[in-house]
Amino acid sequence: MRKLFAPAVAALALAGCGMIPGPPGAGGGEERQTQTAAQEPAQPTQTPTQAPTQTSTGSAQQAPAQDTTVIATREAKTGAGDMYGAARVDITSLRRQGKTVSLTWTVTATDGKVNLHNGMGRSALDFTVSNVSLIDPVNAKRYRVARNGTSEDAECVCSGTQGQFLESGEASTLYAVFAAPPPDVTKVNVEMPMIGVLSDVPIS
Repeated sequence: MRKLFAPAVAALALAGCGMIPGPPGAGGGEERQTQTAAQEPAQPTQTPTQAPTQTSTGSAQQAPAQDTTVIATREAKTGAGDMYGAARVDITSLRRQGKTVSLTWTVTATDGKVNLHNGMGRSALDFTVSNVSLIDPVNAKRYRVARNGTSEDAECVCSGTQGQFLESGEASTLYAVFAAPPPDVTKVNVEMPMIGVLSDVPIS
């Protein structure tokens, strides 16, 4: 039986979406990167195949609209905590909406056990996908997940993942919101903990 996990949604009050001069622990904006950091070698396989259909069983709050066309995909061996396995990530949307962009993707466990519980957060007690980031290789900038305030405990505008330990064949659809790159930036690299970098993901 395949289990589907619906994303838990944070409030969309986008604070702190500008340039972040401080340490990488701050979220919700952009950071200057070296050219080496911005240009990762891993390449996604572009494919027109369809992502798994998801059903919503979570809270009444509404996540960004989900597309089903896969615009980038990557498979990787995963390890977080004491869990090891393999997973496939299918990015289905990177959509510009005013001053923000919304990223939607599905993680499917293909072997072993995949720890989404805290595997994509910024610490062992971060049960979200807040450590996913966008990299603009042209302008050498990294965009971190937006947060709904400027304090250290401000929640990310992204999916919660507490309790998500995917067995082989199980999938979870997730999302995160970022400050938008400049209008002339049409592609970015997406960096995900455990998975690596998906390059040249188009912004629609």
